[in-house]
Amino acid sequence: MKEEGLIKGPVYNFRGRSDHNLDGKGRLNIPTRFREVLRRQYKDDRLMVFPWQNCLKAYPLARWEELEQNLLNTGRKQPETVKMVRYMVGGVVECPLDKQGRILLPAKMRADSGISKEILVSGMISYFEIWDQDAWEEENHPSDQDFRGFELNLLENGLF
Repeated sequence: MKEEGLIKGPVYNFRGRSDHNLDGKGRLNIPTRFREVLRRQYKDDRLMVFPWQNCLKAYPLARWEELEQNLLNTGRKQPETVKMVRYMVGGVVECPLDKQGRILLPAKMRADSGISKEILVSGMISYFEIWDQDAWEEENHPSDQDFRGFELNLLENGLF
């Protein structure tokens, strides 16, 4: 329920970053706060994980199904999206949480994304990303110039 730009009732999103280590079998312990989002917002602990550039994107099953439907509808209008759909849908893996709150990241998926043992998990509101720690630092650590751009963007959109 929305009233004058305010949302009533709890909304749970994927927020924040945290460092993790994969275990010897390639399992990742999902942060407790992200597990709470899955349980409270989505009522399901299944994640759909797919490789994207230098990271993995992890979507709750319900959000993934919405994404698939949007891709299907877009694909009908824009045939050039078929290659992207083939990559995303063909590469996705369902990763249910085990009793300890971990998911198993397949070895090929980890290798293709350059993910080793030290991981950074980063919330992206409706999904989260799984990065190799070094790759995240290299690609995402903002510079002073980045912050100036961030501030301008926030100001232009009335968010700051």
